[in-house]
Amino acid sequence: MLSRKVWDTHTGETLHSLEHNHIVRAVAFPAQASPKVLATGGLEKKLRIFDLSTGPGAGSPSSGSTPKTPPPSFEIGPGTHQGAIKSIVWAPNDPNVLVTAADDKMIRWWDLRARRVVAEYQVDGVIGSCELNTTSAGHRSGGDGILSVAAGKSVYFFDGASSPGRLLHSQKLNQDVASVALNLADRKYVVGGGGDTWVRVYNLDSGEELEIGKGHHGPVWSVCFSPNGKLYATGSEDGTVKLWKFAKGPYGLWT
Repeated sequence: MLSRKVWDTHTGETLHSLEHNHIVRAVAFPAQASPKVLATGGLEKKLRIFDLSTGPGAGSPSSGSTPKTPPPSFEIGPGTHQGAIKSIVWAPNDPNVLVTAADDKMIRWWDLRARRVVAEYQVDGVIGSCELNTTSAGHRSGGDGILSVAAGKSVYFFDGASSPGRLLHSQKLNQDVASVALNLADRKYVVGGGGDTWVRVYNLDSGEELEIGKGHHGPVWSVCFSPNGKLYATGSEDGTVKLWKFAKGPYGLWT
């Protein structure tokens, strides 16, 4: 039995201990403050929703106490996932909609009220990353944001939530990609290499490769833009996080 814990960031206290039968690969809170729920997924191939608003841990535990009774939970769509769940993304404006990305090469949009899949999309490779971009260069990217997915040798950009499953753009590249991040304001995106360990910047509209960043010595599993869009960060299996200048001209330490 494996346990996942929810912590109070102010006191360091354990609020909840959530039991699972296998490795958990993804946990996600909705953007809304209420209701207090948490979604989990992993090698169990189960999408589980925990209600954190009731039971032990719903308030502030006394010092040194650890809740012994787990919060109530339920599984969404038993038997649907045919591979480990790697990523869970909540819709930014609707706590009843979330997205899962699994090792069965499927992206699924779920309606929690109906407890079923409302849209799905099969990608052509193993999924490396699946993340929601809600800001771009310091501004809202529009409504529900853009869902960015790296899978195999392709990148995909979907409508964030208002039109589940709607593909906005995709591009097949010449190399495996492990991660992707979009800067919608500049119409560019960055991918982290899964095999060659390089970082590449592409034009979203033309698909042209604009630049290559070399320096990592392992797969680049994570890419993220800064809120103002002037920098992006990459995290690699080589144990390093690197910052790259995205802005034109001097910026910060880059003079």
